[in-house]
Amino acid sequence: MNAEKIGTCAGLVWNALNEADVLGTKQLKKITKLKDKEIYAAIGWLAREDKINISESEDGKELLVSLVQDR
Repeated sequence: MNAEKIGTCAGLVWNALNEADVLGTKQLKKITKLKDKEIYAAIGWLAREDKINISESEDGKELLVSLVQDR
């Protein structure tokens, strides 16, 4: 997977998050139709750019992702 592909996946994830408050990785996968590795690469890309907040679900089995609100 190259940087261009990861950037495209990051755009899909960002758009999905822009329509919701918080989404889990399973919800992101369903909405974006991306594979697990594409979801996690996109999350990494967006995290590196400080565009998302990441937390764990209460049971610790899933990441919860939301967009960083304008500062």
